[in-house]
Amino acid sequence: MHNQRLLVLFLLIAYIFSPTLFTWMINPEGAWYRPYIIWVMLIVAAYIFHKRKHTNDL
Repeated sequence: MHNQRLLVLFLLIAYIFSPTLFTWMINPEGAWYRPYIIWVMLIVAAYIFHKRKHTNDL
């Protein structure tokens, strides 16, 4: 139950800051790798959540 609350909180924060993040990502003067930073953070977060879930099931 704790992981679900954390995930809901994370999604709420992501929803609130999504306009700012989107503007930051598509800024023409920005670096080319900016969108990939967001994707890498999402992949790492999913890996951590997945790993925690399986270690507790043993």
